[in-house]
Amino acid sequence: MDAQAKFRQGTAGWFEMMGTLMCEAALHAGLTLDFNLTLVERYTDGVELAGGHVQGIRFDIINGQPSFRIGVRRDERGDVTIEITARAARALNVLRSCDPDYQTALQDFQRSGEMKVGGDPSRLGRWLETVHDLIVERTI
Repeated sequence: MDAQAKFRQGTAGWFEMMGTLMCEAALHAGLTLDFNLTLVERYTDGVELAGGHVQGIRFDIINGQPSFRIGVRRDERGDVTIEITARAARALNVLRSCDPDYQTALQDFQRSGEMKVGGDPSRLGRWLETVHDLIVERTI
């Protein structure tokens, strides 16, 4: 993946970039071989994709090894499930994690229902936070 390439949010290329960055970060996080976790992020108003999927990503860590799939079912769940509108995702993906507006936006979207988080995202570890800023750098 070209480290300088930028992708339009929500496209297949953007989700591919996102999944690749998450896998790279997980591989460098020193996960134990018995670590298993699934993250599903779905756009609640996402475009229909092939196979009955909608815009989103399924990120799995099985026995410490990360992988991902672009597109998720509308009813698909993970250990951590994030359901978010495309508008809210766009707003978050232009703000770095250190920007005070990022935390405010997260809280506002959760309060309004535009973003729902199920499960315990802290189980993913702090390495995921670094991925957010890399995604922001590569999003147009």
